[in-house]
Amino acid sequence: MDNSSAIPPSSATPKWTEIEHLPEWDEEFYHVYTAKKFGKWLMLKTLRPELKGQQEYEQMIEKEFEVRYNLAHPHIIMINDFEEVPGLCMCIITDDVYGDSLAKLIREKKVTDEHIYKLHHQLIDALDYIQINHLEHHPLATSRIIFTENIGNLKLIDVGFDQKSHLTPADASEDIYNYGKVLNEALDAVDSPHPLLRKIAEKCTNPDPAKRYKDISSLRLALAERHSNLIYIIIIAFLAIMVGLLLWLNSSYRPAPDAQLQEVKEIPEEVMALPQD
Repeated sequence: MDNSSAIPPSSATPKWTEIEHLPEWDEEFYHVYTAKKFGKWLMLKTLRPELKGQQEYEQMIEKEFEVRYNLAHPHIIMINDFEEVPGLCMCIITDDVYGDSLAKLIREKKVTDEHIYKLHHQLIDALDYIQINHLEHHPLATSRIIFTENIGNLKLIDVGFDQKSHLTPADASEDIYNYGKVLNEALDAVDSPHPLLRKIAEKCTNPDPAKRYKDISSLRLALAERHSNLIYIIIIAFLAIMVGLLLWLNSSYRPAPDAQLQEVKEIPEEVMALPQD
């Protein structure tokens, strides 16, 4: 009797395949890999070889998994599992995020206005989520911001290695300062001037913390004001045109209705005498 048909497909197919190290994605304590799990692309994060087996670092990666596992945000890379991968030991498993870091885009002079737009929308949303959840994380930097390949969606990596009971003003100020640094670096790499965004970035990076935005809400309002100003300008311009039109219609320069009618009635006889089709 042939029992091959009774063998589950998963047992006939290797669980992990195409494991590849991504040196450019490595973090301070971790190596990062891409791999397929039953044919699905994922990313793996594991301790550097010299740190494996050391209790302090083994506890660190376990803690990061526990902190990040229940997070859910569209602009933060989510964690799926924590398991042993052959040849790599225990790994944090995340969704695959194929794309370019902001650092690489800056280096290759490929930053666009679309990237700038997402920095002051999607990145602010992610940063707000991090602060709401009191996540302790590495400083925000261009190397930790990824734009996905297909749709250019912004994703933050290396987010949250511990969770605090509360967020201090110093924590919030540091995040705002680093956001300003990232925004300035991106603005330096794009052709459009974006003067208002530059002004916001300068306030974020003021050496005196008391002169920065006090929290993400204040920063968000400043960024929203930038768009409100443009809307106000458009509305004012439209109203000015309408007022000008009304003034002209009621001015002496506008031909009187009777005069216009008389011009229509007084059709030259030569025209009337023309043969009609």
